[in-house]
Formats: sequence, C-alpha cells, structure tokens
Amino acid sequence: MPGLVNTHTHAAMACFRGLADYLPIMQMLQEHIFSVEAKLNGSMVYQASLLAVAEMIKSGTTSFCDISLFAGDVARAAQESGMRAWIGEFLHDSPAPDHGEAVSGFQNAEELFTLYDNHPLISVTVCPSAVHTCSPDLLKNLRRMAEKHDALYIIHLSGTGEEVNGAKERYGASPLMQLDTLGLLDGRVVADHCVMLTDAEIELLARRKVKIVHCPESNIKLVSGIAPVPRMLAAGISVGLGTGSSGAHNALDMFGEMNWAAKLHKVHSLDPTILPAETVLEMATMGGARVLGAENEIGSLEPGKKADLIVLDLNQPHLTPLYNIPSHMVYAARGADVIHSVINGRVVMKNRVIATLDEGKIVSRIGLLGEEIKKMRG
Repeated sequence: MPGLVNTHTHAAMACFRGLADYLPIMQMLQEHIFSVEAKLNGSMVYQASLLAVAEMIKSGTTSFCDISLFAGDVARAAQESGMRAWIGEFLHDSPAPDHGEAVSGFQNAEELFTLYDNHPLISVTVCPSAVHTCSPDLLKNLRRMAEKHDALYIIHLSGTGEEVNGAKERYGASPLMQLDTLGLLDGRVVADHCVMLTDAEIELLARRKVKIVHCPESNIKLVSGIAPVPRMLAAGISVGLGTGSSGAHNALDMFGEMNWAAKLHKVHSLDPTILPAETVLEMATMGGARVLGAENEIGSLEPGKKADLIVLDLNQPHLTPLYNIPSHMVYAARGADVIHSVINGRVVMKNRVIATLDEGKIVSRIGLLGEEIKKMRG
C-alpha cells in the first residue's frame, strides 16, 4: 500500500516521551518541557530525531512534515534515514536555544534552503509557531520568506481555547481571523490542529484553500478538544493526519492515529457513518500528500509517481479473516504489522530491519540521553 504521510511532527521531542503526562498543555510545556528544551543542543536533537525517524519507518510512515528547533539536525537525521521530509525551523518572538533572537532564526532558515535546494527527499518550509507567539511583523516577514522560496507556510492554528482567547485579548480577533486580517491566509498555509473553529471560519478556510492537519491523539490526550473534521471535509478542505509530538501523546504510529481519527468523530457525533475507513485511510495517504503539495508525486501507487510504499503481513490472527482492506488498515492493523518499507525506490526496511540506520545504537544512545534529561530537570 502507499506509505503513510505524517503531516505534523516535532521529531526531536521523542526524547521527552512520557516526561510530563496527564497535565494541562500549558502546564506541561511551561513547567516541564520548556526548561529542558532550553538546554538542548544540536547533538541531542539529532539523536532524538534519529529515534523518531526509526519509529516512523517501523510503523509505516514514509513521509513526514516537521517543525523543530535545530531544524538542520532534524534534516540530517531524516536524510540519513532515507525518509521523505518537509522540515522547518521553529520561529517565534522569544529567544530560542539554537538561534537566539528571531532574526538569527531567519539566517538558519535561509541556510537550510540553500543546503537542501532541489534535494530529492528533503523540502524546507517556513514555520511561525503560532499567532499568539509571533508578532504581526514576524508573521509577515516569514510569509515573504515562504514566497521567496515557494515554500509551505506552516503554523499551529486555533489548537486550544486558551490559544484562541489569547489571540482575542492581544488582537481582538481569533488566530484565524488575525491571519486573514494580515493577508496571510491562502493555499500556501498549512494549519496544524484547528480545533476551535466556527462555521464561518471553516467557510473562510475553504475559500482561502488553506490545508489542515488533524492530530486526534494529541488533541485527546491534551484535552484540547475535537477538531470539526467532518465539516472541514464537507466544505472541500484538504485534511491530512499528523501525530504531533511524542512529548504530547507518546507515539508516532500513524496506524494508531487513523484508528483514533475514525472512532473519535463517530462517538462525538453519535453517528457511526461519519468518517468511514476509506476516508480516514485517504487522509493518511493522498490527503497528506495534498496538504504538502505533493499529490502528483506521492500518496498513491500509480505509474509515474515516486515509489513510496509499505508492505504489511496480513497473515496474522488479528488481521484474519479479511473482508475489507480499508477497514483492516484503520481498525485492526498496527504499525508493527509493517514488514517492508520502500522510499523513493530504495528499500529502507526489510523484514522489520531498518537498512539505513543502526536501531540498536540509536535506542542505546537515547537511553543515555534520557538520564541527562533527568538531571536537567533538577
């Protein structure tokens, strides 16, 4: 089948898996994640990103879209793994541990564009963190960069009620309406989460041809809410699936993400016909490809497209009998059922052994990094 497309990750946060469970999102970030994140360096991000890409390969993902600090080190890990990736430097008003003030972050981003110009697997994106963390000038300057390089403009948008209220207090408008007021809302934008939307905002997103990323497991675990995905799809909006970060919901398995996406919206609407398996499987493949502007290259198995594909072992008790393949992929299959992975025509995993990375060494190093992180927390 086509390889899965994970349209929203923070790969380096794999080293924070389980660090601060069962807390409100801002408490988790401010009291546990940010203090440790401030002490990270490029080497740590590289090692954590290797762990993330190994996890994604072993669970059927062949393409991912990442927002990170030390984005160059994430790109280096992705390149070594042989994965297809869209990668951008995380930018906001506050100083960051890798580039300091935002102006230096622009330089980092420009260097990434130069380094990966016309690369067959790595595409560089422009990534303001969110409306409430970026000044209007920063948002507009980053947009000019995206236009200069014909790159995607990726932003967290209306992910929580707190985020929406913060934007309203600061600008007198929701994050979405503030972006539109600034003239930044169009088909170049990939908006992550989009949980708190009105019907009018959904219509606006459709008119502006904005692409959306749905991260159900992260939204569930962080109690952010339930994105109105069925209404988005009905409005003709392109919607992909993403896992978000391992620091938020602990796993990067897109099979699990499909399972949750399908079930969450059924119980929320009390309608078993909402988001059928075929729709959810499409969101994880061609839907993700459309979100990333790569629908002519990946997302389906067709002559002329890139050879990004995975093979699952269906000869297992939990996958027998087989009546409906999409149903099995969404409700029964697991990432561990993937036995082979091919990306861009290259075999990157055979019989569950990653050919491009030393999985044992990666896991061992992250064990040591975990001990360092414990010390960082004091």
